[in-house]
Amino acid sequence: MRVIVLGGAGDMGSRTVEDLAETHDVSLVTIADYNTGGAERVIQRLGNAAAKVEVKRVDATDKASVIDALRGHDVAAGALGPFYKFEAPLIEAAIEARVNYVSIADDWSAVRDALALHDRAQHAGVTAITGMGASPGMTNLLACRLARGMDPVTRIDVSVYQPWSAGGGEAVLRHLLYIVSGEVAAFRGGKAGMIQACTETHRVEMPVFGERRLWNLGHGEPVSLPRHFNQLEHCNFWMGLGACAGLFMSLARRGWFAGDGAADRMLRLLAPLERFLSGDSPALSTIRVDVWGKREGKECHAMACGAGTMRDGTGLALAAGALALGRRQLTVTAPGVYAPESCIDPETFMNTMRNKGVVGYTDTKMSTALM
Repeated sequence: MRVIVLGGAGDMGSRTVEDLAETHDVSLVTIADYNTGGAERVIQRLGNAAAKVEVKRVDATDKASVIDALRGHDVAAGALGPFYKFEAPLIEAAIEARVNYVSIADDWSAVRDALALHDRAQHAGVTAITGMGASPGMTNLLACRLARGMDPVTRIDVSVYQPWSAGGGEAVLRHLLYIVSGEVAAFRGGKAGMIQACTETHRVEMPVFGERRLWNLGHGEPVSLPRHFNQLEHCNFWMGLGACAGLFMSLARRGWFAGDGAADRMLRLLAPLERFLSGDSPALSTIRVDVWGKREGKECHAMACGAGTMRDGTGLALAAGALALGRRQLTVTAPGVYAPESCIDPETFMNTMRNKGVVGYTDTKMSTALM
C-alpha cells in the first residue's frame, strides 16, 4: 500500500507517518508538505523504517501541485489545515487524481462541505472519509459503540477538555479561533441549524481533570452524526480550555477572533505562549461521549471517555482510517464521501486503537475499559 500524508511534517501528520511507516503492508509513505525541512527531520527521527519514506513539496493552494503529488498512491491521508479552507479543495483534488482520501477535518463547515461532494466522488469511483481524528472521528465511533442496542438514539453529547498546554501548534490554535467565532452548526429538536458559539455552557465530569466548565463550539459531530442516527433529537459539542477560558470565550462572543486578519493577529500572541506551556511534554487532552436513547422500551444512557495526547489520539486515528480505506475494510462498498460512523465498523476500530495503546473507559476514573 502506498500512502501520501498531506501535512505529514506537522504535529498530527507526523504521528500518522510514524505509525504507517512501521505497518507491514505499507510499502511507501510520502510526506507531502510545504515544510520540506520539517519533513526531512521526521525521516531522520524514523531511522530505518519498515516502509520507504520520501518527501514531496506540496503547496495546498496550488491544486495542480496537489493532484500531481497524489497520483501513484493508493490512499491520501489529510492532516493539512485549516480544514475550513482546504478540506473541500483537497477532496476535489483526490477526485481528479482518482485517489481515495481520509482526513482529520474537524471544523464544522469542513465536514459539511466535504459531505456535499458525495455524488461527485461516487461518480469518479473515489471513496473519501472526512473527520477521522480523535474528535471528530474516534468520538463518532464511540457514539456508535455506545448506541449498540438502542432504538432510537435520541441524544449525543461530545465533550472535550483540552488545556492550553496540550500542544498542536499554530494549526490547532487557528482551528480553535475558527470554532469559537460566529455562528456554528447545531442540531436541536431534530433539526439542523446554527447558533452563536460560546453562548451556552455547562459543567461535566471529565477524566483526569474532574468537573470542568465547557462551552458550545463548532465541530463536525453535530453535522454528521444526525445523518447516521435518523431519529436523533439533539447532538451537542462541548469544549473547555483551562485557565482564563471564560475570558477567552467572552472575547470570542464579541467577535475578536472572527476573520483571517483577526485570527492572524491573535495567533502572533497565542503561539509563543502555547509553545512555552506545552514544552517538550504536552499535557493530556480528554474526551467524553454520552449517548441517550431507549433499550427495550426503557430510557437508557451510556458513556465512554479517555485521555491521551492530542498528537497520539488524532494521528493514530488517521493512520487507522487510512489503513481501513487502503485495505477496503469498510462497511460500505459504494464510493462517495462518508463520515467515519457511516463507513467504519466501531468494534474493529476500537480494537485497532487498543492495539496502538489508545483505550476507552466507561467511567471517568478510567478503571473499567470499554469492551
